[in-house]
Amino acid sequence: MADDPEPDDTEAPGVTAAGDAEELRHDQFIGPVDLTRWRSRPGRALAGAVESASRNLGSRGTLIMTLVVGGAIAVAFSFLASRVYDAITEAEGVAGLDMPILLAMMGLRSPVLDVIVTGYTDIAGPVGMPILAVVAILILSLRRRSWTPAILIASAGIGSLLMTIAGKDLVGRVRPPLVDAVPPYEYSPSFPSGHTLNAVVIAGVVAYLLLLRRRSTRGRVTTVVVAAVFALTIGLSRVFLGHHWFTDVLAGWVLGAAWLALIITAHRLYITARTARAVRAGAAAVGE
Repeated sequence: MADDPEPDDTEAPGVTAAGDAEELRHDQFIGPVDLTRWRSRPGRALAGAVESASRNLGSRGTLIMTLVVGGAIAVAFSFLASRVYDAITEAEGVAGLDMPILLAMMGLRSPVLDVIVTGYTDIAGPVGMPILAVVAILILSLRRRSWTPAILIASAGIGSLLMTIAGKDLVGRVRPPLVDAVPPYEYSPSFPSGHTLNAVVIAGVVAYLLLLRRRSTRGRVTTVVVAAVFALTIGLSRVFLGHHWFTDVLAGWVLGAAWLALIITAHRLYITARTARAVRAGAAAVGE
């Protein structure tokens, strides 16, 4: 594989060339796993289609297109989740855990712990999470001299927001009673938990970007554990404070994981297309 990738006419010449070359050298593997290797027939067909599209749109343009399509799928999945949720609540299945879990969490509260958990949950709120996302974009994009982290993190946040809005509008579930909640109170629809969805998606995509450059097993495991614990505890904090029912948080975890999987798939397709272009460029150079 050639170190110098085939030029991409969607990129500003010289601005990200070094970063793009590093992407080809460092972002193809997570540990021993080759992200450009597609084992299933549908995966290989999808990779081939994206590679063909990249010849016209450029690799990064194709990445954006893939994320847009993935975002539409994610919003549709949010709609389907709302329908499943209605069926569950009607059957009193998982939702039957909502009140018992809320009561159990209320039994753990104390004035000091309430303040600590409120401050912690605000990290994934409408102010805290955008700040963290922008910081992550700046650090990762500047260090890697590439627009790819900015595209992935921004797409993650936008998709998470759209999924949250779609779910809340479709279900319109009422939050737990204010008498059972810790102030400051929240009044928007309860399903799904936007804080939880944001935590899964933003922490997940940042962790994924970090995994691409982690060379030690310990570093990769630590990165995954930190991101998973953050997403888990943010969700539990929402129930602890009485701002969401448990099933709202459960939906946030599931929807967030689905959107994160689509983002990672889109990036894998992007890396696959770039690698194929570099191989073609190298073969052409050898043939000259």
